[in-house]
Amino acid sequence: MVQPVIRLLDPRDPEAPFPDPEEALPEPNGLLAVGGDLSPARLLRAYREGIFPWFNEGEPILWWSPDPRLVLFPERLKISRSLRKTLKKRPFVITFDRAFAEVVRLCAETRPGGTWITPEMRDAYIALHRLGHAHSVEAWREGRLVGGLYGVSVGRLFSGESMFHLLPDASKVAFVHFVRWLQAWDYALIDCQVETGHLKRFGAEPIPRHRFLAFLRELRDQAPSPKAWREPVQVAPSRDPPRGAGKR
Repeated sequence: MVQPVIRLLDPRDPEAPFPDPEEALPEPNGLLAVGGDLSPARLLRAYREGIFPWFNEGEPILWWSPDPRLVLFPERLKISRSLRKTLKKRPFVITFDRAFAEVVRLCAETRPGGTWITPEMRDAYIALHRLGHAHSVEAWREGRLVGGLYGVSVGRLFSGESMFHLLPDASKVAFVHFVRWLQAWDYALIDCQVETGHLKRFGAEPIPRHRFLAFLRELRDQAPSPKAWREPVQVAPSRDPPRGAGKR
């Protein structure tokens, strides 16, 4: 039996191709390649191919494309009854791209048990943000940043990276605004990467990797609305969509 081989990426060549995501290991699920660098060119190539970096400090850079892939179709967002009540109270001011570096820093610092957001990762995503490819959403209370999230935009797909909250429901409210904005801006899919119960409660669902990659190939070269990341839209509490709505 032929053992799978993990590709070693050359850090001197950020334009070198990644292996086909379908060659990723089943265990650990989705491990595809090792090494390389976190230059904007390599990161953008990775996200366009359904691959993302994920490693701990002191480890080499590890590249992943798990199967299945957790995704959220924006029109299938689920909002719990209690969260709808919170949204009606408007407890937070929600903005985007107002404090990207601070959101990344707080995502790293507030994670119990350590984080994969190393200083190298933080600097890499700040560089992507400066180039217009990475974005943040912030929740504020009385001028203080108390919740938020960030990720990478690829065409009409957004790949979420991390979230944090310092006050109850701050990241949840930010996430609802984020999803509603993406829907209004013509984004068709949110890549949640790996399965979490938290995101599944918002309606995220696992789909086979091959199906995710088909969506990605369709969406990565399609531009979202010209209003994307320029004009927010009004967000109001809403009922969950009827069963079967937005089937694809």
